Amino acid sequence: MMKFSELDLKSEIVKALNDIGYQDLTPIQEKTFSPILNGRDLLARAETGSGKTAACSIPLVQMIDPSFNAIQALIVVPTRELALQYVEEIGKISRLTDVVPFAIFGGFSMEIQKAKLREGVHILVATPGRLIDFLYHTTSIKLSCVRTLVVDEADEMLKMGFIEDIDFILSCLIHEHQTLFFAATMPEKINRLIRVYLKEPVRVELNDEQVAPQRLVHHFRYTGRRDRLNALIEYLKREEISQAIIFCNSRSRGEKLIRELKGKFKSIGYIHGGLEQSRRTSIFERFRRNEITLMVATDIAGRGLDFSHVSHVINYDYPFGLESYTHRTGRTARMGRAGIAMTFVTNQELRAVKSLLKMNRIEPVWHGNIPNLQAVSDHNGRRDGKKYSKKRSRPLPQSRIPSNNRNDPIRGERWERQEVVG
Repeated sequence: MMKFSELDLKSEIVKALNDIGYQDLTPIQEKTFSPILNGRDLLARAETGSGKTAACSIPLVQMIDPSFNAIQALIVVPTRELALQYVEEIGKISRLTDVVPFAIFGGFSMEIQKAKLREGVHILVATPGRLIDFLYHTTSIKLSCVRTLVVDEADEMLKMGFIEDIDFILSCLIHEHQTLFFAATMPEKINRLIRVYLKEPVRVELNDEQVAPQRLVHHFRYTGRRDRLNALIEYLKREEISQAIIFCNSRSRGEKLIRELKGKFKSIGYIHGGLEQSRRTSIFERFRRNEITLMVATDIAGRGLDFSHVSHVINYDYPFGLESYTHRTGRTARMGRAGIAMTFVTNQELRAVKSLLKMNRIEPVWHGNIPNLQAVSDHNGRRDGKKYSKKRSRPLPQSRIPSNNRNDPIRGERWERQEVVG
């Protein structure tokens, strides 16, 4: 395994990495550093929790010329939380240099952000909506000096309906530059952007043979819907948990669960997309500082965010699809640490579980009764020869989101998930 001290990095960066505790490169970092530093376009797919943020941040800090007061690197991310995480990571790496990172996102004063931009920024991290607001309505951001454009969580931005925004941002950089795409999964729709905007990219795909983090153990509990809450409470009291994220499929289900848990457990919080920016940031920071042990969350916490103390991810509600399972459970067992993913399963999710175990090559650890998955039909809508209907929350259709909010990552996320019975 290669060490950071063996790389030809600036001494200030090496010392900062050593202070952070970064010594060995992860596989994604080993495979991407050289192409990035050599100016190649890159398409990188790696498991969640593999060190993608540092794989992008460290080479960028190395390549920035601090004496040149201009935006030299632009990183586009889907959420403000991930933007703040990037700035924090880059800040740690560049703290002994004169490299200045900054993030812009909605829900925060544009005037304050303009003032910071006037002071000088080398690495700009932005959500699509706020970046486009600046490009359309101000002259504060000039992209003509951008040498490297990074699109992180590209698959998530496509899924959230931001493909037109990303297309527009990519088209704004008409000069010669480097483009890097990072994602946990690569949906087919990304291929069009790759063909148009990436020039002979280096392709790194580490999760073809290993979908889940290697030190993540997948636990499952088969239970009835009415028994699920008691099963969760029993599990939380029994298990040794340093920190846990408990996922629900909608805001209303999360609110109901937090009411049930608050009287039984100390140090508990709740995060969802409807909170004001300051409140969300405060909760995330308290969780990072280990001041919150149990955090009930909607899928806003399921992408990209790095919480180093999380020992358990709990799917109280079964996730929507294989990708959602991967991104949720990727909040633990990060950067080689051990972690446990506990998922509560009812009769209506048995077919999905069977598919998950097969597709992700998971060896399950069952708690309590073990369901007979061999008797579960592989066909949609049938289990053991009997029809059944799913009654779970699903994303609100685009047609029901006000048109002026559909592609806005800040205003639009307030319509994140509503209870819809199908």
